Amino acid sequence: MTEKRLEKIQDVIKKSEFDSILISNPINRRYLSGFTGSWGYLLITEKECRLSTDSRYSIQAETESAQFEVITVTSQTPWPLAITEGLNLKNIAFESEDITVENLKYLEDKTPYKWIPSPNIISSLRSIKDDEELETIQKAINIADNSFNAISENIKPGDTEKEIAWELEKHIRMQGAESLSFETIVASGPNSAKPHHSPSNRKIREGEPIVIDMGAKFSGYCSDLTRTICIGKPDEKYNKIYDTVFIAQLTTIETLEKGMTGKGIDNLARSIITDSGFGENFGHSLGHGVGLEVHENPGVGPTSENIIEENMVFTVEPGIYIENWGGVRIEDIVSIKNGETKIMSNAKKNKILD
Repeated sequence: MTEKRLEKIQDVIKKSEFDSILISNPINRRYLSGFTGSWGYLLITEKECRLSTDSRYSIQAETESAQFEVITVTSQTPWPLAITEGLNLKNIAFESEDITVENLKYLEDKTPYKWIPSPNIISSLRSIKDDEELETIQKAINIADNSFNAISENIKPGDTEKEIAWELEKHIRMQGAESLSFETIVASGPNSAKPHHSPSNRKIREGEPIVIDMGAKFSGYCSDLTRTICIGKPDEKYNKIYDTVFIAQLTTIETLEKGMTGKGIDNLARSIITDSGFGENFGHSLGHGVGLEVHENPGVGPTSENIIEENMVFTVEPGIYIENWGGVRIEDIVSIKNGETKIMSNAKKNKILD
């Protein structure tokens, strides 16, 4: 798959004003080369692929990045000169969303080239997943789904948010995940009105909403899952809000189509929530892309002009949040495959736990 990805970026170079591109973002570096070390740069031209790193990672780079010529940097030669040595270059594109002003000055001082800011070239390519990526993302999703199903059924009044978050993390890691996608959110009662609440020592009580937002990372790829549950008998407010969010999510998933914009999909859910009287209580975007990063292209929000295409992977996660009461959010990852929307998440959706 690495070879096909390189062909795509080399095709971009052929059609551009620059004759090469420097990759500094570690996520994009891994996407194009497979290299997982913490320091290194890629230089890609129409015909050359080079990876510059130091002696800590040279053997690792040779193993992980077979398509690349590995150049080990020494203290005698600045890395920008080492990675470009012997190449007839004039204009080099760089990831302007990643390179700092200070690093750009270093590049300009150490080399004779013209450096051209070129944001989001690789992230736009990454938004469309290949079959290998889809398979790996599904494995990350399955780990999170299984962990939620196993741990949620044992939650009881008196458990703290922190204790539940820790049990989820342990289960995720025991299934082979390399890490969490992000710090697990367990938010109960009034805390669930805060979409990004950090788990606290607050104890779970009967009859209140509990929002659990969690994800696993497997072979570099992320998952993202949110469920809202209640232990014991909830009040009518919970039932109304949960049902509104649930209907908004299911209707959106059933209605969205390839070719729609992110804001068009966002509006499918937002209009239902607004018509139910909770429009001002849905403050965040409906969703986001998922892949090597837990938040990436395509954006699915009220201002997103991204066009949803085949093999894009993104979340659908409407929510309603009411201060001093709580909130409800339900999130699944979906993908477009052969023109149809596939729900990749399979964790239980139990509004109430007995």
